[in-house]
Amino acid sequence: MTLFEFDDLFVCPECGNRLTAEWSCQTCAKSFRQPDGIPDLRSAVDAQTDRVRKFYERSPFPGYPERDSVEWLRARAERSEFARMLDRAIPADATVIEVGCGTGQMSLYLAHASRRIVGADLSRASLRLALAASQRFGLERAVRFIQTDLHRPGLRNGAFDVVYSSGVLHHTPDPAAAFARVARLARPGGWIVVGLYNAFARIPLRVRRAIARLSRYRWTLFDPVLRDRTHEPARREAWLRDQYQHPTEHRHTLGEVQRWFAANDVEYVRAYPSALLFRGERRRVRQGLSIGSAFGRLRRALHTVRRLVGTGTMAGATFLDESPRPRGRHVRHGGEALRRAVG
Repeated sequence: MTLFEFDDLFVCPECGNRLTAEWSCQTCAKSFRQPDGIPDLRSAVDAQTDRVRKFYERSPFPGYPERDSVEWLRARAERSEFARMLDRAIPADATVIEVGCGTGQMSLYLAHASRRIVGADLSRASLRLALAASQRFGLERAVRFIQTDLHRPGLRNGAFDVVYSSGVLHHTPDPAAAFARVARLARPGGWIVVGLYNAFARIPLRVRRAIARLSRYRWTLFDPVLRDRTHEPARREAWLRDQYQHPTEHRHTLGEVQRWFAANDVEYVRAYPSALLFRGERRRVRQGLSIGSAFGRLRRALHTVRRLVGTGTMAGATFLDESPRPRGRHVRHGGEALRRAVG
């Protein structure tokens, strides 16, 4: 895929100006390499961010099985109600950025119809797996993978209809600041979808992790993913490292994340799974009535834990949200399609 097909999406991470077809900045003349066919649009990163990058260089996550195919990818993704809902909601001609795409599985799943998909990550080892999969699956013209840092991304602000970032912000030094930077990538009237570790739903995993560390990882109790991957040592190791040995992890409440949205002039839409206990509460929220008492927040948090743990979902909450509000214009097919699917 040439830069020309995506040239309105990429910028110099140093000065924010456009790049030439040779991946050079038109303003500051900085040139960017493309080793392995993956543009390296990085500037200097802080030590903690680089430690996370090195972590994923050693164990890219998630992995691919030996005998994969595009049919396998879609079947695997569609076991998730959320993935199916997201795919139905995104218009056929949308421009989508996945910030922190890892090995690219969600980017590849969404890459059909006339969508333009960009998968961005800091780990080149993960991106190599993503690019190789796109070539195996015949999707290399629909997806462009780049190496960049979300704090200073080589991506144009306001260029994307959908900004998707799951399992990423809670591994950054300052998740609130990372959210603020990611939110700037969405166009007015576009959408932001972020997936974060829920502070309450993460409790069972934290207990298992404490036991695993005390036993030097001989005991990893009641982890269904590790149990299912007994005969896939590489994928088992990747899950173990990501969930039990990660160097940086934050956990968040719904109220905290809603404050991020308010601080960045972003209209919050909803959480998935729902954090509301009763249908009546959902109705009162839509009517703008306050249900924010301490007891109410605790009750909704416990309900979220039950939904996440009881259904076997990974211990984390996905928050589904809208981008900065449009000022004077709105693209109907994008916003309304997503609202119908998740509202």
